[in-house]
Amino acid sequence: MLHKVYDSLLALAYPQVCQICENSVENLADGVACRSCWKKTRIFSGTETLCGKCGRFLQPKPSNFKTFCHLCDEHFYDSACAVGIYENALSASVLNLKREPFIARHLQNLFVSRFENSDFQDISLLVPVPLSKRRFFERGFNQASVLADILAKQTGIKLDEQSLIRKIHTPMHRAAMDNKAREMSVKNAFEVKRPRFIEGKKILLVDDVFTSGATVSNCAKTLKKCGADKIYVFTLAKTL
Repeated sequence: MLHKVYDSLLALAYPQVCQICENSVENLADGVACRSCWKKTRIFSGTETLCGKCGRFLQPKPSNFKTFCHLCDEHFYDSACAVGIYENALSASVLNLKREPFIARHLQNLFVSRFENSDFQDISLLVPVPLSKRRFFERGFNQASVLADILAKQTGIKLDEQSLIRKIHTPMHRAAMDNKAREMSVKNAFEVKRPRFIEGKKILLVDDVFTSGATVSNCAKTLKKCGADKIYVFTLAKTL
């Protein structure tokens, strides 16, 4: 009740414009998108068919057997999942997270709930996908670390931001880049500085968006070379 009163007063005093449709955002918990745009965003519920490895959306109806897209066959992680599809409210939220280290309450709840209903309950370590030093200084924070910190506080699972580093500054991935270009841009870009903290661990790699999978696959490859047992990937959004 108090949240509703506060949201109403906030909407009157400091109206927030939806970054998608430009209507008013009436609820503070919805962040940068209005409730209508959230309703248009496809959030995974467990009833759709997703690739059993990378989590790619395959069809809206459930399948009677585990299905694979085979585009991820050569990826080095074991399994990946996301909150939903990179569209509407989720895409706006991801873009906003690259500008400021804030995640609205509604999205935090979706993120934690998706993790709690995933098959990743055996993990022993949370590792955010690292930024290069240059990108970190430009942005001032790592959005993957913001997400991983939410899970660490909610679950009590240890967060490790020091062991995996990005040793090479790579160009930001653009929408027009094909999978081969994305793969080449992150090849040999990562390094494990503390192998003893990685060996034998089941690790959850956390990032904001899963596009081609090149970045997380190369992270997983690097971690497994240092003895990691399994690598799972968890993101806010998955592109189509």
